Amino acid sequence: MARSLCPGAWLRKPCYLQCDKYKTGVIDGPACNSLCVTETLYFGKCLSTKPNNQMYLGIWGNLPGVVKCQMEQALHLDFGTELEPRKEIVLFDKPTRGTTVQKFKEMVYSLFKAKLGDQGNLSELVNLILTVADGDKDGQVSLGEAKSAWALLQLNEFLLMVILQDKEHTPKLMGFCGDLYVMESVEYTSLYGISLPWVIELFIPSGFRRSMDQLFTPSWPRKAKIAIGLLEFVEDVFHGPYGNFLMCDISAKNLGYNDKYDLKMVDMRKIVPETNLKELIKDRHCESDLDCVYGTDCRTSCDQSTMKCTSEVIQPNLAKACQLLKDYLLRGAPSEIREELEKQLYSCIALKVTANQMEMEHSLILNNLKTLLWKKISYTNDS
Repeated sequence: MARSLCPGAWLRKPCYLQCDKYKTGVIDGPACNSLCVTETLYFGKCLSTKPNNQMYLGIWGNLPGVVKCQMEQALHLDFGTELEPRKEIVLFDKPTRGTTVQKFKEMVYSLFKAKLGDQGNLSELVNLILTVADGDKDGQVSLGEAKSAWALLQLNEFLLMVILQDKEHTPKLMGFCGDLYVMESVEYTSLYGISLPWVIELFIPSGFRRSMDQLFTPSWPRKAKIAIGLLEFVEDVFHGPYGNFLMCDISAKNLGYNDKYDLKMVDMRKIVPETNLKELIKDRHCESDLDCVYGTDCRTSCDQSTMKCTSEVIQPNLAKACQLLKDYLLRGAPSEIREELEKQLYSCIALKVTANQMEMEHSLILNNLKTLLWKKISYTNDS
């Protein structure tokens, strides 16, 4: 069984479950042998605080990574409540024995059409998924590999990692076993340079915490480089190759960076396909706008005449990113650009999805911000 360096029986339970399924031939994947047989996938520091949020720092062979296991309810987006424990009874029930590769491709295509909308290039994505699912690279997808892939495709983060696998700011997928997957490790797992135990966090007032955060940050040129990375990631998910994704929890704890101060996403499970979110939130019963929120940042409005949520998210990704970056960039900003930087950030925060020519304005503001920051740091050692 995979070795865990972290106490707590419930934290180790997924490892036993994965290996039981692997040894009985239900699931398969490139990480299964290391997890269950050779024991070369090690679990280190627990990054979880709840049984249904399984995340660890780990080492696979000689490579550091982050191990995640079923971090969201696979069946639906749950608005305003804690995520439910996974439903083990149905987790690996598809595809069934006897399913042909062609039938599996049709299943995946239908899933993508429901999640991403009727994109013209979904067949390319289906072929990409089959390549990823073929964990042993023998040119065939076994039933165990297909069951693992199907379970993982219910998870927004896994799907986004596959779609954006060649993008700089998306962590690389290292392997999987069932619904457990290993992704590239990130040296710094928050925008800020200090991390406290979650028990202590509970007793720190939010205002004091924000002030403390600003004291423990990289130098301003390095912060600017990290900020450019976030702006580039917003570009990646805004009308990407397979539609638009909405960033529904843009917080410092979900963003990290490496030793070169390149931004890396740490947690993408609240980045969801726009088509999928609209289908799930529209016509939801509401009393006020507070009932029409997914995550912390994806908000629609409550139509008081029908008492139903509307489907159009009010604030675009870029505006939410700029809100996060405002204090981060303005603190310590060079005096010669501070006024212009502040002006551009506030223009960015004011962006609305429903505004006329929003896409043109979005592109203009994003490019202006990146240009301003790059001009200031391009000749510094810190960049």
